[in-house]
Amino acid sequence: MAMLRGGLTAPYTPVVLIGDSGVGKSNLLSRFTRNEFNLESKSTIGVEFATRSIRVDDKTVKAQIWDTAGQERYRAITSAYYRGAVGALLVYDIAKYLTYENAERWLAELQDHADANIVIMLVGNKSDLRHLRAVPTDEARSFAGIPPSPR
Repeated sequence: MAMLRGGLTAPYTPVVLIGDSGVGKSNLLSRFTRNEFNLESKSTIGVEFATRSIRVDDKTVKAQIWDTAGQERYRAITSAYYRGAVGALLVYDIAKYLTYENAERWLAELQDHADANIVIMLVGNKSDLRHLRAVPTDEARSFAGIPPSPR
């Protein structure tokens, strides 16, 4: 449950998916909430959401996950969903370096609009395309503040 001002809790835990268009945010959402994958999914217009209840520390948590549009023209709409979110998945496509470069801009926008204590996870998506990898794992780990993996 999300903690609200005054110690009250919400019946759901809001999490936002952010990143460039085409990085796979919608498929992450559908895989997590419905165990479905659509190879021909279309770009999100505005914002879509789905929920899933999960067990965390012997409690049931209802995750409400907001899939935001990655296109610039929807930025004013989607950034409104950052406030109140307790978590954010900042998603990039491991095979498209530009989507990783743009992660800095997404992070700055998130920090401008979200609550200060939001938990942010960097997600290198489309691991099935590892043969086309354009973003070195250690570079992404460094951006996320994680030490390089031992060799």
